[in-house]
Amino acid sequence: MNDNHIFVDTNVLIGSFINLKNDKNALSYLFELQGKRLFTSTLAVAQLVSVFQKKKTNTEIKQIIRSIQAKFELLSFVDNDITKSITIDAADIEDNIQYVISLKKKCFYFVTNNTKDYKYFADIKVLDPKQIRAIPR
Repeated sequence: MNDNHIFVDTNVLIGSFINLKNDKNALSYLFELQGKRLFTSTLAVAQLVSVFQKKKTNTEIKQIIRSIQAKFELLSFVDNDITKSITIDAADIEDNIQYVISLKKKCFYFVTNNTKDYKYFADIKVLDPKQIRAIPR
């Protein structure tokens, strides 16, 4: 795993764009870090769009997507990633998919509001946005 690679989960992205303090602060901190690479998934972007489709205009959603594209490297997923995900014996299959996607870039840090579903993955450091300063500058 690479401790300069940080994966941000869907729920943190959504929280930041609806102005949840902890999520917004976590992303602000991450954007200030030097020498770190930020990743999220195309799955996360699609989920974000789905959540915002009835709450925001298409213009606002497009602006959010562009903002994510400017700050993160988007990782795609394919059939093989889903196959790997369903072999993992953990509670939440969607979280398994995000985990498998994050492995493509050997992300050591995984930032999520849903830490309980990632306790099965001992090879990554799962952080709640409130714990973001555990990532050294």
